Order: sequence, then C-alpha cells, then structure tokens
Amino acid sequence: MTILTRKFAFLPAICKLGAKSLLAFTVAAMLVSCEGIFQNIYDNPPPETEEKAGRLLIDASSWNDWYYLDFKALDDSLKKDKRYNPSDAVVRISIPTEETQKSDNPDSQNADGIYVYWYDVYGAGISHNVFQQFIPTETQEEPSAWSVAFHRNNVRTNGASVFETEFTRMEDLPESSLSFADAPFVEDEWNETDVWVLREQMLNGIIGNQGIRTNRVLSNWLTVEIPPIPPAFSLNNHVFIVRLPEGTYAALQLENYQSEKGTKCVLTINYIYPY
Repeated sequence: MTILTRKFAFLPAICKLGAKSLLAFTVAAMLVSCEGIFQNIYDNPPPETEEKAGRLLIDASSWNDWYYLDFKALDDSLKKDKRYNPSDAVVRISIPTEETQKSDNPDSQNADGIYVYWYDVYGAGISHNVFQQFIPTETQEEPSAWSVAFHRNNVRTNGASVFETEFTRMEDLPESSLSFADAPFVEDEWNETDVWVLREQMLNGIIGNQGIRTNRVLSNWLTVEIPPIPPAFSLNNHVFIVRLPEGTYAALQLENYQSEKGTKCVLTINYIYPY
C-alpha cells in the first residue's frame, strides 16, 4: 500500500459511522486542531490591567459632622492589604455647637463659633444674606493627621491648595502631576456662610453656620441653589488636583452625590494618590 493509500485508509470506517457518531468525531477533531488557537483561554487568563484610580464612598449627609481623610494613611493601608476598603479610612468628628461663653464681640470675625445668618430663601436666594448673631464655641477637633475633610457640599484641606482641571475622566490626566506645577492653585479661605449646622429656624431663612476655613475651588464640585425648594443640587464632574503641604499631589473627582435611596451628599469619589 502506498503512503497516499495508507493516509486515507480510515475513510471507509468513517463512512460506516452513524450521523451522530460522525458529528461527534468531527467536533472532536476540530477541538484538537484548534488547541493552539484557544490554548490557555480559560486556565491561564492574561493578567488584569491595574486600575489607575481608586474609589471612595463617603456618607457626608450629616449636618453636624466633618468627615476626615488622610491620603497617606489610606495609601499605607492599601499597600498592606489590597482588599482594604478605602471608605474605612474616613474619620467622623462632630462640629461643636454648644455656646462656651457670651461673646463680648457679637460681630466677631475669624473666631471659633456659629455665625447665624438670615438668607433670602423665598426671594433673591441664599446668595443674599445678612449676619444676625455670633455664638462662640469650642475649636473644631481634628485627627492628628489628615488631608481633606467633607461636610455635605463643603470641602476643606489641611494646609493644601486645589486646582480645577478641564478633564472629566481620570484616565485622561497627564501621566505626571508636574504638568500642573504652574497652575493657579487656591488655598482654603475663611467661610461663615456655607457650612450649615443649626437648622431649627431654616423655614424662616435663619441658619447657624460654622465659621471655618474651606476650599471654595474643591467645594465647587457640588453646589446648592435655593430657591427652588427643595434645593437644587448641581454636580461638577471635573477632576481636581490637590497639592499637599509636603509637595505630593492627589487627584479627586466627584462621580455622584446621592445614595441609591436618593439621600443627598452621599459622595462617590474617584481618586488617585499619590499622583
């Protein structure tokens, strides 16, 4: 028998197979022949690309608390355990509202306390307001180390400064934070009209605010307008760059400001640190 005859000697046997048997034989042959194409698809998947940005969920809906985050401590925890939940790094500390003593200066400026204002909530809006009273309180407590703190739609930093970029996706950021070295970063400023705390007379337009330094640029990622009533919230999804006092950088982006149940100021934050 020639080599060619021997090569096709199995054909008569195949022809004797039933239809089902022939189909099974064909499928088996295809799988064997394709082994090189599909090799390792299921057993050895390619390594996943490491995500550049992390994500935080911070319920900052309380009117009475600041929520503190230390970027370095968060980064250290993730290096020790990749399964660490970044939201567990947030520390909640209440705003002091109890009056410590009668103030000799009812118009006190830049002092620890509650600044009571009347807001034109039924007319020109909350941008039109008039100072009413100052209530001195204890100084706001803080963790021994922290980078940023959140209170509803307010954000402040621990000696940092902030720049708002034109980017709306974290993956579009330049590779190096040095690209923003000459950007006009803005430091925290004194604020006594936006950190709303005492709301007993809110329907009359009277609100007690904590006097404290906040960052107007980073706080711009979530704005509140009154009227209308209920208030209208507006989200700014630009990426913000935070330059920390030691010279390191972080990138922050507010992705969402409400929970699945519709609670406002429950913040979903994309972040990169160090950036």
